[in-house]
Amino acid sequence: MTSKLTRIFILPVALLLSAGQLSAQPRLPDGYFWKKLPNGLEVVVIENSKVPLATIEIAVKNGAYTEGPEFSGLSHLFEHMFFKANKDYPDQEKFLKRTQELGAIWNGTTDVERVNYFFTFDRDSLKAGLKFMNAAIRFPIYREEDMAKERPVVDGEFQRAESDPGFQLWMGVQQKLWGDLITRKVAIGLHQVINTATPEKMMVIKNKYYFPNNSLVTICGDVKHEEAFALAESVFGDWASSGFDPIQKYPIPPFKPLDKSEYFVKETSIAQTPYMQLSWQGPSYLTDSASVVTADVFSTIVGLNSSKLQQALVDKGLASSVSLGYTTCKYVGPIDIFVVPNPNKMQECYDELMKQIGMLASDDYFTDEQLATAKAILLRNDTFNKEKPSTLPSQMSYQWCSTSLNFYTDLIDNYQKVSRADIQRYLKTYVVGKPMVAGMVIKPELSKQYNVASFFAAK
Repeated sequence: MTSKLTRIFILPVALLLSAGQLSAQPRLPDGYFWKKLPNGLEVVVIENSKVPLATIEIAVKNGAYTEGPEFSGLSHLFEHMFFKANKDYPDQEKFLKRTQELGAIWNGTTDVERVNYFFTFDRDSLKAGLKFMNAAIRFPIYREEDMAKERPVVDGEFQRAESDPGFQLWMGVQQKLWGDLITRKVAIGLHQVINTATPEKMMVIKNKYYFPNNSLVTICGDVKHEEAFALAESVFGDWASSGFDPIQKYPIPPFKPLDKSEYFVKETSIAQTPYMQLSWQGPSYLTDSASVVTADVFSTIVGLNSSKLQQALVDKGLASSVSLGYTTCKYVGPIDIFVVPNPNKMQECYDELMKQIGMLASDDYFTDEQLATAKAILLRNDTFNKEKPSTLPSQMSYQWCSTSLNFYTDLIDNYQKVSRADIQRYLKTYVVGKPMVAGMVIKPELSKQYNVASFFAAK
């Protein structure tokens, strides 16, 4: 061992660097190219000449999961402020005028484990677009007058969501599913925190997470990777690294596992149609990446019209719809069943739903044909999702933040490898017989008429 290490250490520096870059190179689909700049910024170039356009996206490992109660919702507000003033464009009017000059289509999103920003414009504007992105991401100016305008906009999104009974149900489930750590799973935030946000708090977020070594720049479209890499390095190369891994320095606290099932019924006059939601704490990419893959396959099986769950609830008239899904997360993704029950058969619907959940992991719950069909659907969906070049950066950066580039590249092939045994292991580990949160939103008079609390409760 000692002699081998000695031989490695006396290799020429250039060879060492080459070997290091080779080992760090992720697997990527054809036409995708990756480079890490000396400051830690990862750059991916996707060559796609379907249309003479280019898209620039920057994704940051930030979002709800980085927020304690005092910062809840501020990653989302930060995203809104991104499109305001910065060093090169000192007010929003000048910022917007520049987007018009570039002919840019632009937007941003805030999720649980990612915040991203993107511009799409003519391919000849690539250098100008990179400079425009650089000014916004590195040199924002948080003017109080801009924040005074944007706080009610962000809070207004929250208020509009609250007018939806489905959102109220979802929020009630989150409160019980995540307990004291709910702010780390709900990107929309808290009203008081949003409405009292200050420029100083915006800078706290920037100084924690907005560094090149915590970010991914993706350039996609009618471009050549050599030129795109050179431009990216010329623009972003002097962006100083933080010198630390933000997620390690500000670690995500562990989510406490559910120790028992919890139920609630929320009565509200806006719930013209009753809804049910059942949720479990599902797999984390960090600890069970295999089940992250398996979850998507099983959700697709259950979504088939021929599935036992659909036939038992929808075909029998007990519900107008039922769906099961899993949200990919690095830190505990939720598994959700959402049901729109027949208002006249709510107890029958609930009883049958619980019966079906108990059978999910049985040997005959789905056929080999249904498994093959689900895999084919996932393959077709992937092809369809890649038809529009401007969406490719966002699809990839979600996985970069919550899984890895290798996971993204291998995902479709790995779907095809999922076995019946994999699905049964996933269901027995996370769903069947496991504690859950069950919620219902319903009009008060309907709840009273059918005495919902008598059956929609933990047994």
